[in-house]
Amino acid sequence: MSGMTQPAKPRPAIKQTDYQRLSEFRYLIRRFLEFSQLQAEDAGLTPRQHQALLAIKGYPGGGPVTVGDLAERLRIRHHSAVELVNRLSEAGLVVRDQDTDDNRRVLLRLTERADDCLAELSAAHLDELSRIEPVLRRLLDRDRE
Repeated sequence: MSGMTQPAKPRPAIKQTDYQRLSEFRYLIRRFLEFSQLQAEDAGLTPRQHQALLAIKGYPGGGPVTVGDLAERLRIRHHSAVELVNRLSEAGLVVRDQDTDDNRRVLLRLTERADDCLAELSAAHLDELSRIEPVLRRLLDRDRE
């Protein structure tokens, strides 16, 4: 049976409007990411640094964030997160605290400078999201067709 080919999987029923909605959605994401990159650079940060600050500040539950948590939230390798935290620390944006319950764990927190910078960036991002929200809602509402 190794020489036999598997029957072709039936093609999903996708309408032209679905392709158009997906295309528009990806376009809006790219535009938002480009906006975000420019905003971060104007604030003197790399996009990855901005993402890290936001991941720390916006961590689910507001609990303490470890380097491993940050790596997971940014979807990067642990050693890359360590290097990123090193740069953020050198820039005066992040402080490492020893976990009092487990000395092996290092917890990350933002400095006041990082908090101020992130607040400005987040306000601009929320404004931009409010501008594209109606289009996103229309794209995501499949029942309107």
